[in-house]
Amino acid sequence: MRLFTAIFICSLFIFSNNTLAEPDLKQQTISYTQQTHTINSVILNELRTVVVQLPKSYQANPNKVYPVIYRLDGAGNIPLISAVMDRLQNNNRAPEVIIVAIENTNRLRDLYPTVNKEPQGPVGEGGGAAKFLAFIEQELMPLINKNYRTHNFNVIAGGSAAGVFALYTMQANPELFQAHIAYSPAVWWNYGASVKATKSFINKSKDLNNYVYINIGEEAGIMRERYNELQQALQSNSLPNLRFFSDAFDNVSHNLTSAAGVFNAYHNLFLPKQMPMSALSDDIESIDVYYKKLSQQWGEQITPPEAAVRQLGYNLVNMQQYERALAVFKHNVKHHPQSVDALWGLGYGYELKGNIQQALIKIEAALNVADTTYPYLNALKETKSRLQTQLNKTQ
Repeated sequence: MRLFTAIFICSLFIFSNNTLAEPDLKQQTISYTQQTHTINSVILNELRTVVVQLPKSYQANPNKVYPVIYRLDGAGNIPLISAVMDRLQNNNRAPEVIIVAIENTNRLRDLYPTVNKEPQGPVGEGGGAAKFLAFIEQELMPLINKNYRTHNFNVIAGGSAAGVFALYTMQANPELFQAHIAYSPAVWWNYGASVKATKSFINKSKDLNNYVYINIGEEAGIMRERYNELQQALQSNSLPNLRFFSDAFDNVSHNLTSAAGVFNAYHNLFLPKQMPMSALSDDIESIDVYYKKLSQQWGEQITPPEAAVRQLGYNLVNMQQYERALAVFKHNVKHHPQSVDALWGLGYGYELKGNIQQALIKIEAALNVADTTYPYLNALKETKSRLQTQLNKTQ
């Protein structure tokens, strides 16, 4: 009976908070704003074009700052990112972002760190990545940060040659970008020079607070061999703060790996507002640690949300871990002492532990906070009556 009651009450709160609801696509009517900048680059000695897409809420929230995704290979990639990010944002799994798309001029020159000497590729091309990164760091990023409300959480993403460049930026300046996304990086280039460089960098690093996502499609031969070597080196790293994810899409062509991987790349990158159970340790402070990291990503101070933390407690209840559930409910009230739902949740935790007196105290506290607009006021009053009856029987 206790387990049935637990499941019923959990379901009541889950559905009341629309946790399982599909996003209302009719609300997605506000269009994005895009602005184009032409930069006379002193470093590259040429004109460079970038397209900046602003979040839908940008004009309506003049004090809000946003993370920035720097997408290599131009504005043609913006619609795909936008579609994925829209869905993640509607499910509270990602913040709104500014997207900066960098158009190409001489792609092979800019994106490869080394000059190719391997005859299966264009011999003599590449080698300009250091200069291109200097352009991004010293000219492009200052322009973006000056003209837009940016947060200091930056992502760089690209595919094939641009994927090689994304990985190179981590080695050249590990703190410039907080996330590196490389769709099917062309690591075959120049006898696998980028694989060797990445492996050396990982082995020498003592700490690397970063995120890396890579994937591969149906590529075979030398490309696959060198990619596998890269993937294994990153997968087996011993760096505690390096979050690494990878995918293999065996029936997807090289040019479609960005489309195949974009969801996982950003779904794994951004922490969701609903803290997953996997992030909850025996130390209750892991809740605060999680939301501190989330705030650093999202660019806004996010106190552990009442409903999200309460759901952690309900999950523990369903796992019959009542002591841990009670600790979570207490932590929730610590952050939300005037919340009817938080107090009710704590009372529920005490009831499951068999402490009817404390449960009744918390329910009475919830009733003192609740007003006539609270949608479950009658149910709360019924809970008080039931607990009072139970308590009277024991006295």
